[in-house]
Amino acid sequence: MRLKLGRPDLQAYSAYFDLPPAPPGAPVTVTWAGVTTLLVDDGESAVMTDGFFSRPSHLSVAARPLRSSRSRIDDALSRLGVRRLDAVTPVHTHYDHAMDSAVVADLTGARLIGGRSAAAIGRGHGLDRVDVVAPAETVSVGSYDITLVEGSHCPPDRFPGTITAPVISPARVSAYRCGEAWSTLVHHRPTGVGLLVVGSAGFVPDALAGRRADVVYLGVGQLGLQPEGYLVDYWTQTVRTVGARQVVLIHWDDFFRPLDKPLRSLPFAVDDLDVSMRVLSRLAAEDGVGLHLPTLWQPAAPWS
Repeated sequence: MRLKLGRPDLQAYSAYFDLPPAPPGAPVTVTWAGVTTLLVDDGESAVMTDGFFSRPSHLSVAARPLRSSRSRIDDALSRLGVRRLDAVTPVHTHYDHAMDSAVVADLTGARLIGGRSAAAIGRGHGLDRVDVVAPAETVSVGSYDITLVEGSHCPPDRFPGTITAPVISPARVSAYRCGEAWSTLVHHRPTGVGLLVVGSAGFVPDALAGRRADVVYLGVGQLGLQPEGYLVDYWTQTVRTVGARQVVLIHWDDFFRPLDKPLRSLPFAVDDLDVSMRVLSRLAAEDGVGLHLPTLWQPAAPWS
């Protein structure tokens, strides 16, 4: 724990919430729904990362087994206009990413795509549409090619290791071990646009070499507690490696707070968004890359 109290003021970064709404008729859009939940939708086919909507309170996480909130999941899917999904793929299997993934997949008829740990969560919910993929294997779903590239969790990983047994709800937070951490590449075949989702601020050196993406949705949770050299390496191994010209920062919001309340940043005790913004905005300016913060529920076309 850090002695610094409080949390960063999001008003200081109001200028970065500048992604315009997707124009009418945009062929494919990306909508952020907190933490690293992203809906990629072309009107006919859609995929989602994570699908984490329950967002239990800090007290609930610390004191009792966790159960998905069907009402919060239903409200979020309705707000997103989601009835059907082709795939749900968690970026790793900590509870704040994968706790609701199997429920969302079941409700939307989606395939749950991930490693052995995601499959264990799916089995705990009785899912029969689970794809266990190998690192760098490309899976085609709907209009998209999804490639899960080996990644790493930002240090420290409080619940490391692989999930080896079905996770049956309700389950303690410790049951949701990190599992396989992915850098998720989503390629929309009809338009050729591609995005990279890095859910946790970690990396495997050179794992993304030779990959390309127009936009990176870059997770920054815990990033502000790392040495500055780590932030530079993280930017280099993700944004610079894939040649992206636009970067949207995610996983900065306080996920103990429900989505029907105004968003706030994570407290200084667990992250420092001020540090991340200072370093990443400098790197973006040096590289001529657009740096943005997403607006909740707003479909965007960041490659436009």
